[in-house]
Amino acid sequence: MWDNEQQKNDPGQDPALVVKRLRPARRQVSVRWLTGTVLTGITSCILMGIALFTALDEQQRLVTPPQWFTTENLSQAQNPEANGYKGDRISPTHARQSFDSKREFELSILQKKGDEKVIQTQHFEWIRMALAEKRPQKYSYPKFDSLSIMASDSNKQNIAPQEDSGQIYGAKIETKLTLRSYDFKIDQFDFDDSDTLTDEEAQQEVQKAGFTLEKSTELLSVLTLIDPLKLEDVSSPSQETESPEVRIVQENVTISPQSHRIDLTKNYVEDIIPIRKKQTIADAFKKTSYTKNQVEQVVKTLEKFNLSDTLKEGSLLRIGIVTQAGEEDHLVRASIYQGMYHVLTIALNDKGQFIESTEPKMSKALKTAFQNGIPHSYINSAQLPTAYDALYSALLSHNISQSLSHRLIRLLATNIDMKSPITPNDQIEIFYALPQSDKETKNGKKNLKVKESLKNADPEIRYISATFGNATYKYYRYQLKDGSVDYYDSEGKSSKPFLLRKPTPNGVFGSPFGPRKHPILGYVRMHTGVDWVAPKGSPIIAIGDGIVTKVGVTGGYGNHTEIQHANGYVSSYSHQSRYAPDIKPGVKVRQGQIIGYVGSTGMATGPHCHFEIIVNGVKVDPMRIRIPNSKALTHQDLQTFLQEKNNIDSLINSPITPSNDT
Repeated sequence: MWDNEQQKNDPGQDPALVVKRLRPARRQVSVRWLTGTVLTGITSCILMGIALFTALDEQQRLVTPPQWFTTENLSQAQNPEANGYKGDRISPTHARQSFDSKREFELSILQKKGDEKVIQTQHFEWIRMALAEKRPQKYSYPKFDSLSIMASDSNKQNIAPQEDSGQIYGAKIETKLTLRSYDFKIDQFDFDDSDTLTDEEAQQEVQKAGFTLEKSTELLSVLTLIDPLKLEDVSSPSQETESPEVRIVQENVTISPQSHRIDLTKNYVEDIIPIRKKQTIADAFKKTSYTKNQVEQVVKTLEKFNLSDTLKEGSLLRIGIVTQAGEEDHLVRASIYQGMYHVLTIALNDKGQFIESTEPKMSKALKTAFQNGIPHSYINSAQLPTAYDALYSALLSHNISQSLSHRLIRLLATNIDMKSPITPNDQIEIFYALPQSDKETKNGKKNLKVKESLKNADPEIRYISATFGNATYKYYRYQLKDGSVDYYDSEGKSSKPFLLRKPTPNGVFGSPFGPRKHPILGYVRMHTGVDWVAPKGSPIIAIGDGIVTKVGVTGGYGNHTEIQHANGYVSSYSHQSRYAPDIKPGVKVRQGQIIGYVGSTGMATGPHCHFEIIVNGVKVDPMRIRIPNSKALTHQDLQTFLQEKNNIDSLINSPITPSNDT
């Protein structure tokens, strides 16, 4: 116990402190304390109200009233971008970019055979080839000849109608289907063709729909005008109708649609970077789209463990990336391969640092790279071949036949100078259908003769894309109703020009259009065409599709031929030594078809071809005239072509999947 001295020294026994010598009142309220308490309460209520209002998505009702479920709600619910949708399972690892130069597809095509439509499966292939690459061997092919490019097999293939090759069918069909359509014979059936109602029939119809007429007057407009006094009270509950007045309450339905895109799931993908020539690791990442910080970290780590900053020719960089929609890609792994042998692998640990790791499992992208072979190195820029030689070497190295290679070169020759050198980045892509090998006899047995003949058949080119310099040319195959086949660009315009300006492929420009001193007559007169000098017997080709209107000797023109083209254009070819076989008035000719041979008949001092173009009866300069665009698809042909084009583009641009990976 405390003694008296300790009790006196206890501060609790001291009197209270008094301000201004006023004694404290026990029932007095502190204004400062009360104000602070009230403000704290008000602030807390406001913050809680804002939180609740935000949580309710700015709705002033806690319970949302029920709404009728319509087809519009269903279409909105099935929208993958709507909130609260289900996602597919995690997708497997795949290559983000196509490393392989060849891909195979198994697609369904729709063919017209007479009155039938046949849907069956056909195999397709897509090949991408870099032109500025060293090839493992040299291939034999014909030397460059402008005549063979412009006029080869134009008499046979382009004129004769071809069998319908079919169009790519949207859905995958496992079996062969044959569709037949017949006219519906109306005369064999007894139909009620009356289109009006009598007054009695109208009254019966109104009575049947009585319970709906009281709420909606829109249906009255389709009935015959009648006297309403003749009808009974349709709103009476006692009115007997075939449809009782029933209110249908819809069941509460919640739709959680399946999403066809994985937007919120992290996916692991791989990039394969081929090393075509000796270069540093940093240079190998220059053409990629990764962030600078990630690349620097990966490059430094690879150089550290590789003990060198250089990659040899034929190496591979295998990059592992984690991707997610709306976020940047993250590099998590990198491997170096020399040929088919693993050299080094680094991986990202939990601390965000790259460390040396073991070799990852074989992926489809890496397996494809090994199967197709490591890309060859680039040719030295000073030794780049011409477009003609590069195209032939690239196509033949991918087992494309010489005849098919020739057709591709002829198709591209209208826009590309085949004698000019290529650039290091030039490339070509082709998409073609393989010949069918499953034709059967009437007894259902395989026809071995047909199968054997298809081995030597050329595939059918459906699409071609060529990049030369900064220009890219894309053409798509399309077959018209008359059976003729041509290639068109993305807008449906023909790949061939309307008219050519040079009728002699191996000719040299001689004399221009305009007034000149005649070499034989000796005075100045109008030269109504241009002269193309060539050795005697050199072929002369038609500059465009048309009909031969005149063949024969015409004064000073000598052996002369005229061809009528579309849109009022006429071309003439003079001083020929002889005409080509079967060239006579009324014969249809195609662009590039040989119509005669260079000579010096008529008033000529040497072998050459006097070439004229006549537009609506007026002779114009063939070298300066503005030639109209080539023929273009219209109406239904254009719609069908664009549909086929979109199908091909979606196939080529689709990511690599196990079904089409080779």
